[in-house]
Amino acid sequence: MKFFIINSFRMMVYAAYLAIIAGGIFLGYYNGFVEEVSSAELAVGIDGMPGRVLTLVAMSLLGWIAASVVGGLIVTLLDIRDDINDRLPDARRDD
Repeated sequence: MKFFIINSFRMMVYAAYLAIIAGGIFLGYYNGFVEEVSSAELAVGIDGMPGRVLTLVAMSLLGWIAASVVGGLIVTLLDIRDDINDRLPDARRDD
């Protein structure tokens, strides 16, 4: 059962990782191509198609970084908890 639970959480982390990256790409597309003024135009003054592409790339990169941080923290916390449970003495044992 423990194996099933750990692997279920890992699959959720993989799905969340891809969803966060897709969200970053979507936000970059929306901000760069749908909105009238892109983030690159506001931040560094690059307008037109280069500014839109720069916004898309920057938001995609930020989505990847956010996904790595969130996914890494979840996996690390699960691994720490699993290691602690492995090191605890068995409470059902009569010594």
